[in-house]
Amino acid sequence: MKSTKITMAAFLFLFSLSLAGQEEITIRIREGMPMIPVAMPGFQLTDKSLPGNDIVSTIYETLWKDLEFSRVFKMVPREHYSYISRFNANAINFKDWASIQANFLISGQLEIAADERIIFSFKVYEVNGARFIFGRNYGGKKEFSRTIAHKAADEMMKHFGEKPLFTSKIVYVSETGNDRDIYIMDYDGFRPTRITYSNALDMLPSWSSNNEKILYTSYRNLTPELFIFDLYSGKTELLSSGGSNYAADWSPVSDQIVFTSTKSGNAEIYLKDMKTGREKQLTFNPAIDTTPCWSPNGREIAFTSQRNGTPQIYIMDAEGSNTRRITMEGSYHDSSAWSPDGMRLAFVSRIANRFDIYVYNLKSNEMSKLTENSGRNENPSWSPDGRHLVFSSNRSGRYQLYLVDYDGRHIRQLTTGSENKMPKWQRLPR
Repeated sequence: MKSTKITMAAFLFLFSLSLAGQEEITIRIREGMPMIPVAMPGFQLTDKSLPGNDIVSTIYETLWKDLEFSRVFKMVPREHYSYISRFNANAINFKDWASIQANFLISGQLEIAADERIIFSFKVYEVNGARFIFGRNYGGKKEFSRTIAHKAADEMMKHFGEKPLFTSKIVYVSETGNDRDIYIMDYDGFRPTRITYSNALDMLPSWSSNNEKILYTSYRNLTPELFIFDLYSGKTELLSSGGSNYAADWSPVSDQIVFTSTKSGNAEIYLKDMKTGREKQLTFNPAIDTTPCWSPNGREIAFTSQRNGTPQIYIMDAEGSNTRRITMEGSYHDSSAWSPDGMRLAFVSRIANRFDIYVYNLKSNEMSKLTENSGRNENPSWSPDGRHLVFSSNRSGRYQLYLVDYDGRHIRQLTTGSENKMPKWQRLPR
């Protein structure tokens, strides 16, 4: 896919309007509960719209794939629609849709103006109650058709008591030859956007708590240093130098970051207050301590340490006290990532000389395997809703990014072409 050079300020402005007669519902879907069957007949153009079947298809297919991916909704197969009468938005036969096991029904209509701006209207109905639930209008330019569909899918999630997911983005490293740069893409791998142009090795990106800045490590001055890129202004700022400084993570609840630095002579974990610039060393150990990761509530930090001879995962309180070891088996564990609910840690483990993604349940102390011994699987990062993870793998020969559900199901490849590594999924802003 072709990438573009733009700043966040150039992204789409979308408007949304509530439709009359909206009735709010909240249905919380928990892991293990059955998914909600949803039918979505083909979208139509309004009578006064310009032609645009390609736009209709893009929005329809993107919204379908979003809901199908969600693990909240189960899309009623389209071939079942041929068993009932053709959909008429002005006279919906709810009994027909109930007969093919649909609990909810989505209808969509588009209008394309002369300047190629789109107005997309979608409505959601409860089939068994034969009633309108809610609706929205979205507007934007033609090139943002996919974003319009993602916003509609997020609205579905929110109205069923779930966290929005589909307008979230993933930051990652793309490597061509000896050059590594930071990119951002939509959660589904579309619209990759390059944000660094240093002709040096840029790596280990991480989001700020408000998702407006990217922390990353760069060798542009021949040694690893921390930089911060502002997505709105496009400006880059040196954040920490002196020794090697790398692997930064921004607290989800405050203006503090944690990172690894050798400024004391050994690789230790440091905390930096982004408002005052003050730094505090958190670990004091002759072994290597690295790759810190904040818990969702900002009270704890997971990290990797070799203090017992091999790389293992540890957790400490945010001020550096109460350190305890989490992984007890195996000779290599690294790159921990805290789930949004704070109950699980994902990380990479080397077992029998193979690298796979594992998840440790902090409540039950159980560890489960997500990937199945195919190539090297590394750098896990959770989706904002905690139902999916993105990770890098060389299972196809070159490192690419993949998605997997929290239970190890539905692995799918996101990127192609150049080698792509070190993904970080946006957190939801608090």
